Amino acid sequence: MPRFHRPAASACAALVAIAALAAAGLPGTASARTPDAAGPPGPAAVADASPALLTAMGRDLGLTRAQARDRLVNEAEAGATAGRLRLALGDAYAGAWVRGAESARLTVATTDPADIPAIEAHGARAAVVTHTLAALEAASTAVDRAASRTAAHARAVDAPVRYVDVRTNTLVVQAVRPAAAHDLVAAAGIDPALVRVETSADRPRPLYDIRGGDAYYMNGSGRCSVGFGITKGTQQGFATAGHCGRPGTTTSGYNQVAQGSFQASTFPGRDTAWVATNTNWTSTPYVKGQGAANVQVTGSTQSPVGASVCRSGSTTGWHCGVIQQHNTSVTYPEGTISGVTRTTVCAEPGDSGGSYISGSQAQGVTSGGSGNCSSGGTTFYQPINPLLQAYALTLKTTTGPGPGDPGEPGEPGGTWAAGTVYAAGAQVTYGGVTYRCLQAHQAQPGWQPPNVPALWQQV
Repeated sequence: MPRFHRPAASACAALVAIAALAAAGLPGTASARTPDAAGPPGPAAVADASPALLTAMGRDLGLTRAQARDRLVNEAEAGATAGRLRLALGDAYAGAWVRGAESARLTVATTDPADIPAIEAHGARAAVVTHTLAALEAASTAVDRAASRTAAHARAVDAPVRYVDVRTNTLVVQAVRPAAAHDLVAAAGIDPALVRVETSADRPRPLYDIRGGDAYYMNGSGRCSVGFGITKGTQQGFATAGHCGRPGTTTSGYNQVAQGSFQASTFPGRDTAWVATNTNWTSTPYVKGQGAANVQVTGSTQSPVGASVCRSGSTTGWHCGVIQQHNTSVTYPEGTISGVTRTTVCAEPGDSGGSYISGSQAQGVTSGGSGNCSSGGTTFYQPINPLLQAYALTLKTTTGPGPGDPGEPGEPGGTWAAGTVYAAGAQVTYGGVTYRCLQAHQAQPGWQPPNVPALWQQV
């Protein structure tokens, strides 16, 4: 099989996920110092970013520590502003991205020149383009459908990566053979004017034989990485990549002690899975960072295109880069997966299944990639919010319950609920007031809509 899945005896170094260190160890195991919890998403929540994360950003993005901190603050603000403008522009919205060493420049695209004053009033730059984001995403979906057909699979393998590039307002199809890309577009029946074909030698593949904060082994043979710590009711466990195992696959931990089993898994299509652990293992709201320092996870607010993101792996250590595109499609030899995020973070075999984090916000689990950390590469991660939603999981975070959390006396009524995954544009009520979601996230205790204007806008 064209995967990096080897017997445990000869496995490559396993992955250190910057994921929440689910299954951090048996009772009595020593743990690193617990960081103080951060608040709701926004500039205040990223001001206390871990030193390890800031150091990695400095190395990989060429930033001073002050610049790295400013970048995280600017990206948090840009995400909220872009979310508000997406609602305001409606069908004319064509995407948003940040630029500059400190992500100080937010650009919002629209197909309607009349939107320019509204965009500039929010402090963003306006870009007037031809195609709406909805039109480009519909074209991308059509190509994915074509790629999933048996007759078109060979073409899709030779044109393995597709994504909407909001910065150029096109659907990009990367291909080893450009003719395969053109054939795939024709099979999808979409307007070629929407598409830009790029020649690339990359053939992304799932990355195997890895560990997160600690390794886990599947059926006593291959190994993958712990993703983010989760709970499902009272059940503890962790999220990971779907290509690592199937329902019923048993796991043992980094210390070869029985750990749990896969409860659900999807691959291809998506690259999602979760493992339920036994009572010897406890999910924690941390990512194992450089030097074994704990990096806290306070939520799962999705960062915008152009934002910084960091990953940790036992094969390659801590590495950072930027988010290139959301909602990317990749055809591996095993099949097509859709909805992953493409990044400039490098990875190598042994780095799969682990976590990506922006500031203190969980972003996703490593799916696959190409290249390496010597010459550079591209990686794809499965966003965490769809994974949580698909399996009704709750991300383990350092955000603790506070006064007025759901279920507390005096809590206003409404449809908002902690633990629910909300997409941008989702509408809820809380305390008799209606709100729309600005940024995709899983709601946390204390993040009621009036408390987090970065996430919710009153209608």
